[in-house]
Amino acid sequence: QVQVVESGGGLVQAGGSLRLSCATSGRTISDYTMAWFRQAPGKEREFVAAIGWSGTSTGYAASVKGRFTISRDNAKNTMYLQMNSLKPEDTAVYFCAASTHSFSVYLMEHLYDYWGQGTQVTVSS
Repeated sequence: QVQVVESGGGLVQAGGSLRLSCATSGRTISDYTMAWFRQAPGKEREFVAAIGWSGTSTGYAASVKGRFTISRDNAKNTMYLQMNSLKPEDTAVYFCAASTHSFSVYLMEHLYDYWGQGTQVTVSS
């Protein structure tokens, strides 16, 4: 069994920054494609960013590209999401997810095997 735990959420003003962390346990993170999804109130969960097992392959939603950076440290079994230039529309619960599938299918939410409980990010205007 794999446990996935997010941290780092909080309240920030528009234009500010936050860094989310996702720690895994139970199996080495290097076995997984990792991703961040988010869900805003009243909306469906949506893809934010993904990273391949080696860290060299990344993908971003158009709404965050250029502002968010995904990275991973396999030695620490941890993934990160650096969020800069935050906007009120970034307000959501952010979820970390792990997939045993290859990076080529990173957009397919249903292929992620393990999910965290989420961390709240609130951006005030």
